[in-house]
Amino acid sequence: MGYKTLLVHLDDSARRDTRLALALDLAGRFEAHLIGLYLPMPYPNAPVTGGAPALERREQAQAAFLEAGMHAGCRVEWRAPQPGDTATAVLHARHADLLVLGQHERGDHPIDLSSGFVTDLLMTAARPAIVVPHSGAFPTIAENILIAWDGGREAARAASDALPLLRRANCVSIEVVAARDGAKRLRAEEEAADAAAWLDLHDVSASFHESAREPGVRTSTALLGRASDLRADLIVAGAYAHSRIHERVLGGVTRNLLEAMTVPVLMSH
Repeated sequence: MGYKTLLVHLDDSARRDTRLALALDLAGRFEAHLIGLYLPMPYPNAPVTGGAPALERREQAQAAFLEAGMHAGCRVEWRAPQPGDTATAVLHARHADLLVLGQHERGDHPIDLSSGFVTDLLMTAARPAIVVPHSGAFPTIAENILIAWDGGREAARAASDALPLLRRANCVSIEVVAARDGAKRLRAEEEAADAAAWLDLHDVSASFHESAREPGVRTSTALLGRASDLRADLIVAGAYAHSRIHERVLGGVTRNLLEAMTVPVLMSH
């Protein structure tokens, strides 16, 4: 089991090369076909930035993508569909096994999530996505993986979608953030042990750990702290959302992870 087709979102932002390097690394590991989806402005109301004309920017992005793919020895495919909007991105994303997207950075219009680009892909494309932070370097990816586990449907889906990476990782840890004591804490311990046993059947050896939920401390903060302690280079987490009429509202932990992530996060819904 592996990923046969990957899709990386390309734009004109400074972080494009970071996402592309990570995607090429993964494509090389799995001998996968890599699609570069160029959508520089998936937000209809985003202002046009200065610099080179749109056609010139697109040609530069295409040349850089094809050259990087050639140097990496990967099979790559360039796509620059019109219209370049979120709905188009969702359609292309559904034909890939794994997406590589970028975390938003407020004020950076090409990857600003205020219009719901990453949210829409996570919630509607039915594909797992690795979201890359808007800052920092990531010399390794998916060698030391932390799984955020709460026993829910989304967490189970994310862990299942991450199995190809989990099998190749050097270290896998399961983290459960639960109540300090009582029945909920005991249940959390059982869920972590059950998750580790399930992974063992898939040839993944994982340790598990339970953290007590501290008053005033967000679950996402606890998870990021644990990832830092373990020096994890990838977090696997379910993407939760609340259903409201005419809008998609991310759950608190999901939203906070997307806002404050310090390492790439694989999310699935």
